Amino acid sequence: MTRCLITGATGFLGSHLVDARLARGDQVTALVREGTDATSLQERGVRVVRGDLQSWPAQLFDEVDQVFHTAAKVGDWGSVDEYRQINVEGLRKLLQASVGRVRRFVHFSSLGVYAARNHYGTDESESLPSRHIDGYTQSKVEAENLALEYHQKQQLPVVILRPGFIYGPRDRTLLPRLVQNLRAGIVWWLGSGEQALNTIYIDNLVQAAELAADRPGVEGRVYNLTDGERVTKKQFINGVADGLGIPRPWLRSPVWLARITAWWMEPLARALRFREPPRLTQARLKFLGLNLDFSIDRARRELGYAPSVRFAEGLERTLAWYRENYPEHCGPIRSIPQPSLVENQR
Repeated sequence: MTRCLITGATGFLGSHLVDARLARGDQVTALVREGTDATSLQERGVRVVRGDLQSWPAQLFDEVDQVFHTAAKVGDWGSVDEYRQINVEGLRKLLQASVGRVRRFVHFSSLGVYAARNHYGTDESESLPSRHIDGYTQSKVEAENLALEYHQKQQLPVVILRPGFIYGPRDRTLLPRLVQNLRAGIVWWLGSGEQALNTIYIDNLVQAAELAADRPGVEGRVYNLTDGERVTKKQFINGVADGLGIPRPWLRSPVWLARITAWWMEPLARALRFREPPRLTQARLKFLGLNLDFSIDRARRELGYAPSVRFAEGLERTLAWYRENYPEHCGPIRSIPQPSLVENQR
């Protein structure tokens, strides 16, 4: 039996990891913030420790062999320091507490750490920019550097995972926001919509995480993770619209015009201290307008990662869950077109 600590255990990714580890018969400890309902975790035998990334009880690391660090401040708006405080300094405390105590520390980063440009089969050999487009991605780059420093200087057995756009049941943040914008008619195609989107279904990511935790000889390594299929922005967004019975986007803008608009709109909003991001930011331009195709060859080769859920199946599972939990957001259901997906062999 493995004894594991999962941060962010009540969130989208963390809750699925809890399910997977309990199914294996593992002993699970969850770091849960004060005021968060952890009843379902406790009912299933999870040891719940109250605290956050800034402060937790000393017993948090009692009987822990592996750490899955999923908790983070996410989004594309806010100061760099706000993101750093949680995503870097919070991580530092976890890393320091883990030295000499755990046999594997799996840190969840993001494919967003790469430069905000078009990518065509980019792999882990590409250097990361020292300065990024927003606080979240800046802090995730710094967090990766910190985790690798602990591996190199203190021999902490760290593995870093860089998932793409995660989708699946229980996503109560990104998918609802996309649906809300689709219903409001404010989703535009930036360019043709045929650019690649770096999707990864939640079950595929959990599979990769378990491999990263258990595979010998991968300490200090970094892995790109996607579904391993070419999925375009249109295939994903139109699939969501059709599967939920809401209108597809029809407005379109050239990428160059969207880039210029984001360049003036975002700094102006920051200067005026807007509490919410403007309609177009550099991060949203990247999501909707850039080609985001990344190689997962290293994960296939070294981890034995072989995504088990294809995109079409994963999307249908996701939308079935959404229709059940958010019926008020859905209209008459149309059949979801089955896209022709090309296996990414790079």
